[in-house]
Amino acid sequence: MSGDVPNPIELGLARALARVGLSASTGLTRLTGGATMESWRFATGGEDLILRRAPSLAFIANRPMSHASEAAVIEAARAAGVTAPEVLTVLQESDGLGSGFIMRALPGTSNPKDILAMDGADTILREAARDLARIHSLSREDLPADAPVMDYRAAIADLRQQFEEAGGDRPIIALGLKWMEDNCPDECAPVLNHGDYRMGNILAKDGHLTGVLDWELAHFGDPHEDLAFGCMAVWRFARYDRPALGLGSLDDYFAAYEAESGRTVDRERFRYWLIHRTVWWALGCLKCAKTWREGSDRSLERVVISRRTSEQELDLLMLLEEEIWQELPRKPLDTSLIQRKFSTLSEARFGEIATAVLDWLATIKDDMQAHDRFQHAVACNALGIIARESEAYLVSPWNRSLSDALLKYGLHDDPEILDDLRLMALGKVMVDSPKYPALAVARKKWTGED
Repeated sequence: MSGDVPNPIELGLARALARVGLSASTGLTRLTGGATMESWRFATGGEDLILRRAPSLAFIANRPMSHASEAAVIEAARAAGVTAPEVLTVLQESDGLGSGFIMRALPGTSNPKDILAMDGADTILREAARDLARIHSLSREDLPADAPVMDYRAAIADLRQQFEEAGGDRPIIALGLKWMEDNCPDECAPVLNHGDYRMGNILAKDGHLTGVLDWELAHFGDPHEDLAFGCMAVWRFARYDRPALGLGSLDDYFAAYEAESGRTVDRERFRYWLIHRTVWWALGCLKCAKTWREGSDRSLERVVISRRTSEQELDLLMLLEEEIWQELPRKPLDTSLIQRKFSTLSEARFGEIATAVLDWLATIKDDMQAHDRFQHAVACNALGIIARESEAYLVSPWNRSLSDALLKYGLHDDPEILDDLRLMALGKVMVDSPKYPALAVARKKWTGED
C-alpha cells in the first residue's frame, strides 16, 4: 500500500499515531477475513500494530456499543489476565479514518486450519477455557456503561422480527424459533460475554493460545452462551468430530472452565444456547444479503455469506431432531429429488459459463496477494454456487405457509414433514457449501450414503 504518495489510510494513521508519540506507518496491508470490520496490519517504531475500523459509519450506525467502549472492554479483559491485545488509541474524527482503534499485534495465527493442525490441541482448549472464565469474571463496574445486557425473551423477539423482515419463509429457522420460545431458560446472573468466542477469533502459536480478538459483540448475559457459540458445527471447521471449538471434547472443555471459574456448566442451558446461536447466525447470514442490497457494504463476501444460511439450517435440524423425533421410526431418505436436472443442451448453460470463468480465475490466482487472494477465493465460491444451482433440482427451502404453521404450532411428530425438511437442508447445502463438514455427517445419518 505504501508508495511515493501516501494514501488516505496512511495519512490518517500518521495523525492517530502522532497522538501517542509514534512515527508514521510502513508496510500497510489489508488482512483477510472479518465479517463486519476491516483489519489492517502495519509497522511503526520496530513493532507491528493493527488498525481495526468499520468499512463505513453507516454500517455501524446501530451498534449498541461504540468503538471507544469496545476498546475499554478489551483493556479491562487484558487487565484481568485475558490474552487480549493492548489498545493504543481510539480513532478520532479528525484522523479521517472513520470509527475504530489501533492496537498492538499479538503473535500467532488466527487461521483455523493452521491452529487445528497444531500439536497440543488439548492445551489450547484448556487455555481457551481459562480465558473465557476470566472474561466472565469481569463485573459491571469494570466496564463501560453502554455495554449491553441481553434480555433472553427480547433477543428471541428480535430474531423473530429479523425472520419476518427476511420474508419469514424458511421452515427450519421457523422451527428453531418456535423451539426457543418453548424452551427459553430463566435468566441467570449476567456475566460479560465476549459474544464471538470461537475458532477464527483466537490466535495460537506453537500449541498455545496467544490472543483473543474481535470484541465487537461483547455484552452481559448467560455464560453458557459464550461456551456454546464456539462449539457450533460451523466454527469447528474440518474437525466436526471435536465438539469443543474443534479442539477436543466437551467434557474436557467444561472441566477446564469449571476449574478456572468455579461455576458448574449446566448441559441443558448449554444446549439451549447452542440452538439459539445457530438460529442467530442463520439470520445473520440472511441479513448479509439485505446489507449488500441496501448498499452499506457492497463487498462480494457479504453476498456469499448470505448463502451460508443453509449450513446453519442443516446444523439446526440435526440439533432439533435429537429431541423432537427421537422416537420416530427411521428409514433412509430418498434423495432422488435433488439430482441433476439437465441432460443435454446445445448452447452453454449459465452454470457452464460460471465454470468457465472459474477456470480462468484459477490462472491468475498466483499473481494475487493478501486480501486480493482472499477475495479470489470468495469469488470462486460465488461462481461455484451459480454453477451448482443451475444444475440441480431443489426441494424449495422457501415455504411461507409451512413456516407460519411451524412458528405457531411447532411439529407434532410428522415423519413426512421431517423428510421434507431434511431434503430442503441437504439440497441447499449441496449447492451452497458442498464441502461443509456437517453435510457428510447428515448424508450418512439420513440416507446411509457415505
